[in-house]
Amino acid sequence: MASIDHRSARKDAKPSLATRAALVAFALALPLGSAQADRPSSAPGVGDITAAIGRGIATVQEGVVSWYGAQFHNRKTASGERFDSGALTMAHPSLPFGTVARMTNLRNGRSVVVRVNDRGPFVGKRIADLSQAAASEIGMMKRGVARARIEVLDDSAVAGDR
Repeated sequence: MASIDHRSARKDAKPSLATRAALVAFALALPLGSAQADRPSSAPGVGDITAAIGRGIATVQEGVVSWYGAQFHNRKTASGERFDSGALTMAHPSLPFGTVARMTNLRNGRSVVVRVNDRGPFVGKRIADLSQAAASEIGMMKRGVARARIEVLDDSAVAGDR
């Protein structure tokens, strides 16, 4: 049997049709799996969120939240309004714009009522980004991140908090 000298193989040789087909199939499967792996496992679906809003107060999610501030001040948010770092607002990947929620810092128990007006966060497995004012209210400015609980509020619950 003749041995193959791999050193003399052409570097510009093209893969076979079967190899290319296998690579394409593998590449198409990757985004689905990796996108699901990056999503927090506690992330609710749109149906879950709608049902939670309809029930009044419901714990929607717990996880790590962060904040964003001056560098985004006055830029348009995903909802179309201008971001105000001094307003009590939140970016969330799937809660409907205008949803009012209570954000509670699980480390110190402090909470704030915020309104969803943007999409995000786009870093790691974080579940929400708070405005600078909201982050300050729950005592997370220094650390920059906090484990928190998001509870969707209905209109009567919000009126009671004012």
